[in-house]
Amino acid sequence: MPQTAAPHPATAPQRKQLIRRSSPDRSQLIRRTVQFAFLALNLWIAIQFLLWVRYFESGGTTAWVPRPAGVDGWLPIAGLMNLKYFSVMHHIPVMHPAALVLTSVFLLSSLLLKKSFCSWLCPVGTVSEYLWKLGRKLFRRNLTVPRWLDIPLRALKYLLLAFFLFIVVSMSAAALNDFLTAPFGIIADVKMLNFFRELGIVGMAVIAAFVLLSVFIQNFWCRFLCPYGALMGIISTVSPVKIRRDAAACIDCGKCNRACPSHLPVDQLVTIRSVECTGCMECVAVCPAENALQFALPPRTPALPRPARWQHRTLQPQLVAGILAIIFFGLIGLARATGHWQTNVSRPVYMQLVPHADDYGH
Repeated sequence: MPQTAAPHPATAPQRKQLIRRSSPDRSQLIRRTVQFAFLALNLWIAIQFLLWVRYFESGGTTAWVPRPAGVDGWLPIAGLMNLKYFSVMHHIPVMHPAALVLTSVFLLSSLLLKKSFCSWLCPVGTVSEYLWKLGRKLFRRNLTVPRWLDIPLRALKYLLLAFFLFIVVSMSAAALNDFLTAPFGIIADVKMLNFFRELGIVGMAVIAAFVLLSVFIQNFWCRFLCPYGALMGIISTVSPVKIRRDAAACIDCGKCNRACPSHLPVDQLVTIRSVECTGCMECVAVCPAENALQFALPPRTPALPRPARWQHRTLQPQLVAGILAIIFFGLIGLARATGHWQTNVSRPVYMQLVPHADDYGH
């Protein structure tokens, strides 16, 4: 007796009719453009900062380049300290003010656009994403961490965040100022650079392990260990913009669920409120149904039919990229205009401290 092929889920009688998209999704192309532009910016900052450090280490014999204030973005603890100082003293600290500005940029992006800092801007997140994609290309799949282990591992980043927040919150404004204006605080950026330049066997082994794990497990560092990402996730819970699923348009194909890097059950929820959602829009990109998934504000009137309900509430990827650019360049431009961007430390002080950075402890 001849076998009859099972009908495709989208065309089976019991399934809803598939209304295909009228135009191709470009969210991932736009997101990748933003990711690589921000990664290139960070590489340029790293090179300029290294040249700046070499000037002082050489005793002023190499070419002078100004210190890139953007390197303060790699000092998240200093950013949190300055945020606490600003909230108490109501003025921007003089040491590493760019750390405060950039922390504010990243927090505001998460407040307005879900956890978009992690999936659109963070250079570590970008590298991590393409490591697991490399692993999937080489081995055709990534490893799935079992749920009984996944949940406690995800808790690690919140424990790390709690530890750092406890330190920052427990310090008074005067203690924070004393810490940041001490030699250790002044050249915290140089000490960070030296940490990576002087990696020992143990340090290199740890980084190699992170890289290897990131090839096999999606976003290993971001999902399990990044305290900064944990903070962004908590802030993002009050974001008005979320991934929203229209059950009437959804055909239950499950593609969104399989595409989610955070392994969220997108196809079973109406609104994705999880702190793990990064707003990467990968689920939206693979959805074949018109308007079934959107990165959107809450509907104005839920009782309206679907087309009217979604009208003017969806954030297209071009708009997301534009809002991130406005936040980033707007706050930095304001800081530059008001003189709260560069750290004003004299060249003789740096000449004394930078070559001996490893001699200063905290």
